[in-house]
Amino acid sequence: MKLWKVHTQITQDTENSDDSLRGGRLSGTDCQAVADMKFTCVVSCQQYGIDKRSGSPLAQDILRLMKRYPSLRIAYIDEVEESGNDRQKKNIKVYYSCLVKVSDPHRALPLDQLPGPAILGVGKPENQNHAIIFTRGEGLQTVDMDQDNYMEEALKMRNLLQEFLKKHDGVQFPSILGLREHVFTGSVSSLAHFMVNRETSFATIGQRFLANPLKVRFHYGHSDVFDRLFHLTRGGFNATLREGNVTHHEYIQVGKARDAGLNQISMFEAKIASGNGEQALSRDVYRLGHHFDFFRMLSFYFSTVGYHFSALITVITVYAFLYGRLYLVLNGEGLSARKAIQDNKPLQVALASQSLVQIGFLMVLPMFMEISLERGYRAAVSEFILMQFQLAPMFFMFSLGTMSHYFGRTLLHGGAIPIYRSTGRGFVVFHVNFAENYRFYSRSHFVKGIELSIVLVVYEIFGHNYRSDVGYVLINISMWFMAGTWLFAPFLFNPSSFEWLKIVDGWNDWNIWIRNDGGIGIPPEKSWESWWEQEQQHLRYSGLWGIVVEILLSLRFFIYQYGLIYHLNITKRESNSFLIVSAWRRKLSAKSQSLIRIINGLIFLTFVPIVTLIALPHMSVQDIVIFVLAFVPTGWGMLQIAQALKPLVQVVGLWESVKTLARNYDMVMGLLLFTPVAFLSLFPFISDFQTRTLFNKWFSGDLQILSTLRGRRNARYSYNKRE
Repeated sequence: MKLWKVHTQITQDTENSDDSLRGGRLSGTDCQAVADMKFTCVVSCQQYGIDKRSGSPLAQDILRLMKRYPSLRIAYIDEVEESGNDRQKKNIKVYYSCLVKVSDPHRALPLDQLPGPAILGVGKPENQNHAIIFTRGEGLQTVDMDQDNYMEEALKMRNLLQEFLKKHDGVQFPSILGLREHVFTGSVSSLAHFMVNRETSFATIGQRFLANPLKVRFHYGHSDVFDRLFHLTRGGFNATLREGNVTHHEYIQVGKARDAGLNQISMFEAKIASGNGEQALSRDVYRLGHHFDFFRMLSFYFSTVGYHFSALITVITVYAFLYGRLYLVLNGEGLSARKAIQDNKPLQVALASQSLVQIGFLMVLPMFMEISLERGYRAAVSEFILMQFQLAPMFFMFSLGTMSHYFGRTLLHGGAIPIYRSTGRGFVVFHVNFAENYRFYSRSHFVKGIELSIVLVVYEIFGHNYRSDVGYVLINISMWFMAGTWLFAPFLFNPSSFEWLKIVDGWNDWNIWIRNDGGIGIPPEKSWESWWEQEQQHLRYSGLWGIVVEILLSLRFFIYQYGLIYHLNITKRESNSFLIVSAWRRKLSAKSQSLIRIINGLIFLTFVPIVTLIALPHMSVQDIVIFVLAFVPTGWGMLQIAQALKPLVQVVGLWESVKTLARNYDMVMGLLLFTPVAFLSLFPFISDFQTRTLFNKWFSGDLQILSTLRGRRNARYSYNKRE
């Protein structure tokens, strides 16, 4: 039922009403007849046919709704088995687009036979395209299942429909009337509060400015009202390319429920980021970019795909900047000791400005302006300060990682695989176990957070020339904040995440999950192997360019390892293979140093583990730490390359070894993430602080009561067990 999309058909009120309806009072039957003429509700329910045949209670609930509201219609796709022809004697499945109503709920009216199975399940477009054929009239409003309406707002519908008769730009009539949304779920938790403020600025001041004067507002979706005839004759909702006009009106609003849990918010942002990645690869964006003038093109770019592209560039810049600074400290004393590099005042000023912006000022500026316009500057300042105490910078930094990961992956590998994620949109403030958090955030946040942490540790070890630098301090603060947020935000914003009983249950579930083998029919929630195979699906549909880029990106781990090996104390003694390399370096000229570095790299990758094991008694503690920091990321790079070249690795017969190595890496990463959370769960005040900070007082009180009851029940169970 969570995939319902409500389509409301609304016809304009006419002045030529029947004379019998004027002047006198209408009976209840006449009023209902007038309402039926002017209003019809069509629900596109994908699973209704399956639920009806299986006798599911959900189908009975739909039937009860149709009896209570006779104007309700249910549109779905039905599967019927029919006998085959002479050549094909076995039964075949035939698919029909069906509509069912309360007059005969057990007999659906098949409108049209489909040529094959309709691939539904990709969200709004499929539902709207299927349901629009069952509507009538001229006005069509799309409403989500998690939306609500208000009586006083419904009275304004006649005024809104009159906007179709007005040329808003003086040239053409509008094809889409945009409405603002009133998000009413902000009091649930701090995350819901952040979403309310962000969505309020996006759905009001943002949409208003995009519509006028920029004229780059496109099909937003719910709860817009469409010119049905315009879109039926053009075969889609891309109004701008088909000479349509989109407006925005704020004198009417529709209620909206937003996600209240971090996992649901992240799934929503992943869906939006993947969709923007597909838009960036589409022909429509290409055509719009070529037909817009310069200013409209910039407005369109930075309000759609440009926002996600900027997030991707921000993360790439962080990586490039950090690895560049690491190259300076690993390249030797000659380059890093130069005064122009150590005392770079312009760089320090840029870093100071970047750190000030990175705390979230620009991200919250639109919502600050929106709150100032609607509630005043004092309320806006109070909201801003409250959001800082509720860890809003961590939330927005985490969202930055989500958007950049899924947008970049879609750009690199395309959208050939289904990327729609159902977010649920119910009251979803509940505890999420450790295994589920690890499955969802492992590749998008945890791996990147651990990589940044390792690079920062290495930078701390060898960056002694920069420790008195203002730039060094600013780098550390901002980078460590990003790494820590990507690693621990899912646990910090998770209800009851620091309760010891939840920790024990989560650890047991994670151990069972990571040790289970996959197979046919085993879902990713039950087996690490099934999940690991699913995480590589985007590589199967990727082209040659995507595979090449994946391999090139993985080479950074080998370059990083190559720089660290030169700083081992054992290499300074020039023993074993390092003595041979030093002799070669003295004999060859400076022009051949690049060749020597390549030979050194091959020797290090091949013989350094063996040489290190032989010379282990001569290694210092720093050598051992550097050795671990050097080769742990290298193994991950080898895994990434092996996954990109899976067919070749399978032919060689090394795929099982790759799978074993990948499982061990996930075990170590899970242990690194679980240990700090388990340690903090030993202190009860941390769980109380999290509950009071992130959730409202009613939800916090319920959690404390549940914890007390759970503690008493466990104590009673332990007492009975001792008896």
